[in-house]
Amino acid sequence: MSKKEYVIHAESREVKGRGASRRLRREKEMIPAVVYGAGKPAQSLSIAHKEIFHQLEHEGFASHLISLFLDGKASDKVLLKALQVHPYKPKILHADFLRVRMDQKVTIHVPVHFENEEDAPGVKAGGVVNHILTEITVECLPSDIPDAIVLDLGKMELDASIHLSNLSLPKGVELPELIAGDDKAVVAIHLPRVIVEEEPVTEEAAVEGEATEATEATEETKNSDEE
Repeated sequence: MSKKEYVIHAESREVKGRGASRRLRREKEMIPAVVYGAGKPAQSLSIAHKEIFHQLEHEGFASHLISLFLDGKASDKVLLKALQVHPYKPKILHADFLRVRMDQKVTIHVPVHFENEEDAPGVKAGGVVNHILTEITVECLPSDIPDAIVLDLGKMELDASIHLSNLSLPKGVELPELIAGDDKAVVAIHLPRVIVEEEPVTEEAAVEGEATEATEATEETKNSDEE
């Protein structure tokens, strides 16, 4: 199965600054962006908001090679490195792209897909699946970036876990964290925790308790005086 190809069309952007960026978004419905890396100077771009917004509907857009067309001509192979989004509106404010060389490894996050959870013996025994990591950092050549790391949980027992060292990786793909000795857990199955909540103390019960303590203290004082 061939990988989906992603394409972004951009225009060169000469005018910079906050005011120019606001006008770009408001008047032309485009967003400011920048592309850098691969030994070339950084270049300012503008991209139609609707184009990049729709591309983000695809999970792979954030972790796969993108063919950048600049001013109508094929330019570079790039990766999406950062997005600035509006705090509460469905709007993108800025995008950063990194140029890549096909002969140099890149470090990038790829999603983790969990399969057959309902068939796991640990789930059938009452356990709950805990997705500890939903994406994993990989290092590989741009052409080897996987669509996702797929984990089959169909045989996971109760109180079992899968770590980075247990993953089956595509050829040419490495895990920098594992190489550094950080064998993180990716997923686990455990029984749900039972939280026992204390019954709230009513005002009446609190008053009764205070009265009882006062009575006991009075009796202790009386007995002490008699002795």
